[in-house]
Amino acid sequence: MDTCTGPTGIITTSEKSGRKSQVVSRMLELGTTAVRERDILRPGGGAEGTRSMAARSLTTSNNSERGRALRLHGTIARDIGVRIVSGRIAPGRVLNGEIEASERLQVSRTAYREAVRILAAKGLIESRPKLGTRVSEPRFWHLLDPDVISWIFTGTPDERLLHALFELRTIVEPAAAALAAQKRTVEQLQALRRALDEMAVATLAAEEGRQADRNFHSVLLEASGNPFLASLESGVAAAVSWTTVFKQRKRPLPRDPLPDHERVYEAVASRNAAGAHEAMAELVHLALLDTTGASPVGSRVSSRVSSRAARRAKRPSGDSPRRRRTE
Repeated sequence: MDTCTGPTGIITTSEKSGRKSQVVSRMLELGTTAVRERDILRPGGGAEGTRSMAARSLTTSNNSERGRALRLHGTIARDIGVRIVSGRIAPGRVLNGEIEASERLQVSRTAYREAVRILAAKGLIESRPKLGTRVSEPRFWHLLDPDVISWIFTGTPDERLLHALFELRTIVEPAAAALAAQKRTVEQLQALRRALDEMAVATLAAEEGRQADRNFHSVLLEASGNPFLASLESGVAAAVSWTTVFKQRKRPLPRDPLPDHERVYEAVASRNAAGAHEAMAELVHLALLDTTGASPVGSRVSSRVSSRAARRAKRPSGDSPRRRRTE
């Protein structure tokens, strides 16, 4: 018989999956889970040692529905994963064995085993004969996995990791925008326009607006016509979504980013590859400043760059500024 620890004591579950789902949903509603460091780590020091820490469920609207749908092993994997990417469980630490961990967590061995498989598939842990299951070094983590990105942004992400994420976007997205300006189809252009219109109506303060934002960046990668760039869609979309949520945790968005997206759209619509590259590079740069709370180095300089990007975005590639674009 499987059991899980709730804030009011031991909750017993039957073998029926329906009852287990009710228990997990109740745990998520209360904002607690059963995972504690002493339940999953072998003794031996570390930043957290064997100190018990209550886990908080994600409560942002961006993942509330998804969180409720998680099965028990997914909940366990998420809570352990959050501790790993936040540094609470340091690389090299050894997790308890399956029998001991499942007993401490009061869950079935199957649920714990599945949670370990999820974490291993994402590169967060590795199992070796006679050495046990250890937390992997960060260089082995699948950082573009949407779940891993969401776990990183559960708390305050490491500043170096945050800048590295925007470095990746700076490399990938302007190049994708330039290719999209050359290769996009009419249908893809319409999808971009639809996403912008939905962003304008809902705004990025609402989940509908953030979904439209994700769609815009996803369609742009697809429109590049490069299957390798398109394969980054889920990771880039997750990065866009979670950084937008992160920006708004303590304050409203400092500015409206819709005009930045419009400039990218205009360049892609005009088949202006250079303008699309410049407009997207500026969009990512300003998004970084919004996320970190930094001020642009010289607001007038930033304004001039945006103005130049807007002019170039409207100009068809290789044509004069006065020529009107045609499909």
